Amino acid sequence: MTLIVASIDLPISPSGVWVELSQLERHAEWMADAESIDFSDEQRRGVGTKMIVRTRVGPFVTNDVISVRSWIEGESIGVAHRGLVTGVGVFVLVPADGGTKFVWIEELAFPWYLGGGATALLAAPVLRWIWQRNLNRFAKALSSQVTNPTPA
Repeated sequence: MTLIVASIDLPISPSGVWVELSQLERHAEWMADAESIDFSDEQRRGVGTKMIVRTRVGPFVTNDVISVRSWIEGESIGVAHRGLVTGVGVFVLVPADGGTKFVWIEELAFPWYLGGGATALLAAPVLRWIWQRNLNRFAKALSSQVTNPTPA
């Protein structure tokens, strides 16, 4: 397993960040590597939510089967990955001066037939770069939501 951590400081309260983060169906809008998200049933929030995320990193495409395994309202979403790459991940919102620190942590394992640990070591900096870029995209989407809220 290899550990990958990315984070970003956002000038918005954790509750404000949570409004966007908790909308799992919108994650493909800010995750450049997620081409699509299909839910296994009607559940879209909370523990037990299951999704198939079509993921592309360069020429590599896979269906990442994701199950939400923890959901602390306003604070964190933890997931388990099954598929070609396995592991666990969590989004954590930490209150910070004037806003929120959004931390993305993943612990992933690559199968032996794709190089296992060696591939993980090579992939980690690439994935960290992609996820940091995704967090920047999230920040941009969040700021546009705050400045242009949809009418109720």
